[in-house]
Amino acid sequence: MKKFVNLVEVGPRDGIQSEPTILSTQDKIEFILRSHLSGINRIEVTSFVNPKRVPQMADAVEVLEGIQDNKDCSFIGLILNMKGYERAKEARVDEVGYAVVATDTFATKNQGMTSDQTVNSWLEVGKLAKNDGVKAGVTIGASFGCPFEGEVSQHRVVEMAKRCAEVDPVEIALADTIGCADPASVSSLIFLVKEAIPNIPIRVHLHNTRNTGLANAYAAVQAGVDYINASTGGIGGCPFAPRATRNIPMEDLVYMLNRMGVETNVDINKVIENAEWIGDRLGVQVPAMLGKAGVFPAVASAA
Repeated sequence: MKKFVNLVEVGPRDGIQSEPTILSTQDKIEFILRSHLSGINRIEVTSFVNPKRVPQMADAVEVLEGIQDNKDCSFIGLILNMKGYERAKEARVDEVGYAVVATDTFATKNQGMTSDQTVNSWLEVGKLAKNDGVKAGVTIGASFGCPFEGEVSQHRVVEMAKRCAEVDPVEIALADTIGCADPASVSSLIFLVKEAIPNIPIRVHLHNTRNTGLANAYAAVQAGVDYINASTGGIGGCPFAPRATRNIPMEDLVYMLNRMGVETNVDINKVIENAEWIGDRLGVQVPAMLGKAGVFPAVASAA
């Protein structure tokens, strides 16, 4: 098992994109800077998508402008097509994260393309990004199951990963978009993908929809994953997948890893403070458990 795992904060993008309360640009910038101050040095900060479909991300350019001075942190922008890539490059994002989808129905609803077309589009974007000197990674959505077509074969995901690897992405992420994965399937898929493309780092994006997120993160660490996505407070979900609620909470994940002896370089107390702050801004109680129970060990006062 690895003794260090890199964590990627996705709260400013996946965490808030489905929230009914639209955050101000300044609040988004502060959320990002607070996340960075907690020790996280890779953050998904926005997405360059149609603002009519995802209104929370309408100020992507303004958010990037507000964080440009923080050069010791890598800021990631999600994109779905070539137009998104051009916008992200113009906004001077540090990395682009392209999304492909493992099933046709979900791919059509998410991007207006078939599954194979999302891969073909990624290959065009990935090649261009390489020529432009822009870091580019790719996420395979619905890697563990689809809300419209049901089970997704691991063979399908491995073959997609092999195709996506043709343009040398900085990483390939496996996304449990609707939170249907289990620890055994997470372990086996990571092993298969790492075997097929051994020289490309693997990231996992896990949702806690069915309360299996931390167990799946544990399995991913055991399988040798390189990066794990998490969201401060556990906020978030996909607006195009029914009931795809809740990311795994950053603070709960850090607590588990710390107890296992796995280092993350993340200040857990600052994440807890940030979760309370973002919950207040959104007007919600965040689903993370650690802010309620506290960090152990701690000396309890006598009753």
